[in-house]
Amino acid sequence: MSKHTKEDIFTKFTTTVSAWLGRPWIFVSALGVLILWGITGPILGFSDTWQLIINTGTTIITFLMVFIIQNTQNRDNLAMNIKQDAIMRKLGISDDGIIEAEDESDQKLEVRIKKVQKKAERSTHRRSSSKKR
Repeated sequence: MSKHTKEDIFTKFTTTVSAWLGRPWIFVSALGVLILWGITGPILGFSDTWQLIINTGTTIITFLMVFIIQNTQNRDNLAMNIKQDAIMRKLGISDDGIIEAEDESDQKLEVRIKKVQKKAERSTHRRSSSKKR
């Protein structure tokens, strides 16, 4: 089996699982399980086994979901970057610093955000001043 096919299978799997687990009935089902678990507490005497069941179950689910969510977010982020780059190229924005911003440190990004916000404010101010004339 080629590397490309394995990636496609994992992508399809994570996309399907992520979409499936994001539905309201899954949340309601999980809430139902927790309520059922809570109701069985007094019946089972709040035993160590009773506590271990929920702790183990939630730990396993959380551990696996981290990877599914991260994969989905990475793919969504990459797709968004590709789309934004295409828009910037179409609009003739050639600032490499903005195009490659995802590779910068948090501090550099904060400085860049402030610069872009100031530029946007000046542009908005200029537009509103020219409309008044």
